[in-house]
Amino acid sequence: MRLRQFTGLGRGLVLLVAMALGAAGLTATPAATAAGDPPTSHGLKGEYYTQSAPGAFDFHELKATVFDPAIDFATLEPRLAAATGRNDDATVRWTGKLVPERSGPTTFSMVGDNGFRLWIDGELVIDHWVDDWDREQNSRPVELSAGTSHDIKVEYFEHYGGSHLRLRWIPPDGEKTAVPRSAFRPPDGWHYDGATDATVRADGRTLALDFPQRLAPPPGTLPGHIEAVIGGATWPLATAALDEADPSVLLVRLKEPVVGNKDGTARGTVDVRYDGRGGLAAVGGDEVDAFLSGGVNRSRYELRTPWAGDAEAGKGWRAYPRPQLTRTEWRNLNGRWQFAAAAAGDAPPVGKDLAERIRVPYPVESQLSGVQRHEDRMWYRRTFTVPEGWRIGDGRRLRLNFGAVDWQARVYVNGSEVAEHRGGYDKFSADVTDALKPGGTQELIVGVYDPTDAEGGENPPLGKQRLDPSGIWYTPSSGIWQTVWMEPVAADHVESLKITPDVPGSRAVVEAKGVRAGVPVTATAYADGRKVATATGWTGTPLALEIGGPRLWSPDDPFLYDLKVTVGGDRVGSYFGMRSIAVEKTGGTPRTLLNGSPVYLMATLDQGFWPDGLHTAPTDEALAYDLRAHKRLGYNSVRKHIKVEPDRWFYWADRLGLLVWQDMPAMTAGAVPDGAARARFERELKEMVDEHASSPSVVMWVPFNEGWGQYDVARVAEQVKRWDPTRLVNNMSGVNLGTDGGAGDILDEHGYPAPALPAPDGRRALVSGEYGGLGLAVPGHAWSVQMSYVDVDPATYTDDYLARLAEVRALACEGGNGAVYTQIADVEGELNGLLTYDRKVLKGDAERIRTAHERLIEGAQDGTLPCSAP
Repeated sequence: MRLRQFTGLGRGLVLLVAMALGAAGLTATPAATAAGDPPTSHGLKGEYYTQSAPGAFDFHELKATVFDPAIDFATLEPRLAAATGRNDDATVRWTGKLVPERSGPTTFSMVGDNGFRLWIDGELVIDHWVDDWDREQNSRPVELSAGTSHDIKVEYFEHYGGSHLRLRWIPPDGEKTAVPRSAFRPPDGWHYDGATDATVRADGRTLALDFPQRLAPPPGTLPGHIEAVIGGATWPLATAALDEADPSVLLVRLKEPVVGNKDGTARGTVDVRYDGRGGLAAVGGDEVDAFLSGGVNRSRYELRTPWAGDAEAGKGWRAYPRPQLTRTEWRNLNGRWQFAAAAAGDAPPVGKDLAERIRVPYPVESQLSGVQRHEDRMWYRRTFTVPEGWRIGDGRRLRLNFGAVDWQARVYVNGSEVAEHRGGYDKFSADVTDALKPGGTQELIVGVYDPTDAEGGENPPLGKQRLDPSGIWYTPSSGIWQTVWMEPVAADHVESLKITPDVPGSRAVVEAKGVRAGVPVTATAYADGRKVATATGWTGTPLALEIGGPRLWSPDDPFLYDLKVTVGGDRVGSYFGMRSIAVEKTGGTPRTLLNGSPVYLMATLDQGFWPDGLHTAPTDEALAYDLRAHKRLGYNSVRKHIKVEPDRWFYWADRLGLLVWQDMPAMTAGAVPDGAARARFERELKEMVDEHASSPSVVMWVPFNEGWGQYDVARVAEQVKRWDPTRLVNNMSGVNLGTDGGAGDILDEHGYPAPALPAPDGRRALVSGEYGGLGLAVPGHAWSVQMSYVDVDPATYTDDYLARLAEVRALACEGGNGAVYTQIADVEGELNGLLTYDRKVLKGDAERIRTAHERLIEGAQDGTLPCSAP
């Protein structure tokens, strides 16, 4: 989706702020400074305007003049709101001096949402006064002289939706970087006595305000006259005092910590407003005028979930990782591995100790990995021993299994390559028996390559991962990110089970996959420990388990049958649920039917990211937590968005009773996939369908979302339906933002913040595939950059949520079959979750929300939903 943010101050409040700034003199005529005075600060003069009309893109009314340290805004929403009283239809003009450190030709680049232009020494060098977003523009080389002040002017307009702006340069013999604050100076003749910088310090609890003059000791009531918006959230302030080492610095103590990162380089702005009435004065008595200034977040405080400690103690992922194909003998290989960055063409480091350590199975970029940086190429290394009791080689083989590695993996045992795999979301395994050394210690090395969205890369399915994360795009999860384990198997052994329920026929069809045909096979089903069906036969032919009077699986009764399968000498455990899903006409309207009865699919968008583990939940308990939260809040469905989870996530959805809409992770949005990328996409899509075909919770496949990486939409959807005719197919979630191929069972539109339905086609069931996105920042529990669709007051959060739900109910009366609220938890820069990103705060009233959901679901299903007559 294209994010429509209204972040930071509430609308009414920001109007008062802008009025106060104007009344306090922020837009007054600047006074001249003494001739020859050196610059006292680094930054630019920013003049913030409203436009004369929506889409005018003019400089109509000056609302505030602001000191801006640099032009590198991941989001401008808080600043626009504070300075102009609005987030949309605003313009900004920055002026000042640019003083480079190097002489020679310098190329400038800009990217933003929406239009912008740049002048250097009065010459227009970038002109992109265009209503679009994220289209980078480059200047011709401009001659600059080291230590010389060059005039700079930047203009920008925001129309609606997201707003960000970045100014970069390529100095002589240099690389492209943001133009640093040290290169900027205010324009000549502009007097400014407010804060020239606002920095969250490393502890995350101190806000340091730098002034161009020494200050007198502040009164104790000063914090009541300061408003700090950090990362889009209004922050609670405690006390204010001068820095003992530098009386030109005011230290404001924060009541809640600000999230940063381990390097103190987190994105996110700090915006500080002083109303001019708090008694802040310079030494000598001159009172400091009202001001609006900003700065950066240098906090090293990191957001963690309640399960991080268990993960670090080695308690993270100990359960058997494949619940629908279990074996009793196995060994978990998670834990501390050796680690090193790699380069293309490197030989595997056989027999060599690697310098770093990494905690598997957490992505290399995550806190919990212990590495916490991105690498395109990397080596993992460890040793292992094989239990003597497994009798490997005596008619038994050793399988080495990987839950998932993003993206390409090459696996070596004792220097021999035993597996090569591409695909960041599907599991793979290898028979490593022939690579083992007699007795003793074995060496395991995994080489990983993950291009993510790198220019010139393979454009793999990657979902929301980005090398330059911001907005709706998040930190990558490269490398091993699911459990690694080994297990002994018989020479003839099953690699997967496909279990297909046939509700009308009162039977379940079982197929043993990955084993040669003609091996004896027996399958036995149990209900609460009681044998209910047995079937025997030979591999290569499906078995039918006849289950008289089956107990049907549903969100209200997620009953699971246990299953034991013997294939030759191989014995495995599994489970299944008996349920059906379809779209059929009821009263002339296409309806979703579960077990033959109408079902309303009330879901959230669940993106499956964690502040400490990224793609990997810290523990199995954490993995289940979000799904339990769905049940607690009265949802009966969940849309797993642009990510495929570990098998245990599907186990929890099966066991708890949630109807899963499973997205295929998209290729890079905006990039046209070539033939090779399309082939990889369809191979990984087939793997996703095959690997989770036996999970009763999965009721819908979603190949594409909002047009991201789209191609051959109808053909791909029809292919998925052929692969799995037992489930629904949603060919494009968000047909209003992508291409509707006209295929599949579901017709899906996105609307923000209000839900919306597409025009009916008389064949497919209508759903609102995304809506809502009510933003609420909880200081101390949110990422350093925050975005949302609509900001709400904490006191009215539940009321606002229920107001949107009333709109969903109205659409149910118009033929709607489901809705997906964005989203279950905050994710990095997005604060529109029902839960905070650290899962420590539930923002709404659970009881009221659950009751409203239950009434909607029950009323839509049994026809008692109150609907006004047409």
